[in-house]
Amino acid sequence: MPLELVTTDGLFRLDGGEWEVTNNIWLIGNDQEVLVIDAGHDHAPIVEAVGGRRVTAIVATHGHNDHINSAVALREHVDAPIMLHPDDRMLWDMVYADATPDRDLAHGATLRAAGHELAVIHTPGHSPGSCCFLDDGSGLVFSGDTLFNGGPGATGRSFSDRPTLLRSIRDMLLVLPDETVVHTGHGDSTTIGAERAGVLDRIARLGVN
Repeated sequence: MPLELVTTDGLFRLDGGEWEVTNNIWLIGNDQEVLVIDAGHDHAPIVEAVGGRRVTAIVATHGHNDHINSAVALREHVDAPIMLHPDDRMLWDMVYADATPDRDLAHGATLRAAGHELAVIHTPGHSPGSCCFLDDGSGLVFSGDTLFNGGPGATGRSFSDRPTLLRSIRDMLLVLPDETVVHTGHGDSTTIGAERAGVLDRIARLGVN
């Protein structure tokens, strides 16, 4: 699958705290059209990477501000719909008082760009509406902040839940082949096989059923 990575820097804000983060924005497509996964901090480098191609959608892995805070500006520049799982609408509303997403993401739906198909997998836990996007044919999954190189995403803040996150990873991601490449919302990519033992160990230690 033709795949491009754009990184942007800014602040993640929640529960009165601020943390400096670097976000991964993934572009999937070809020379004519692309799908954009996440739109954090600064729309300008994303617009530059798009380079005039048609954008089929701007898809949010979840509603935390660092994954959506340039989505509306990007929409204005590339004329593409923003898609977000409805369970994260309250997070969206913290960022945007006067703008709305265009379409809802739903588990089992299919996203398309340049002949490629990505299955939407609802993986709540990091946030209620967190989603991953699987290109089964290419052996890739885009995990947002659900699964990182080094283990599960963060919990402990509003709207997050550790047992729910671990169940989502176990039931939705660890069923994938070990060689499946995981492209994350922050940091380096990994594989399902590289993360499997660590996730299962955490599930056992916490007694998650």
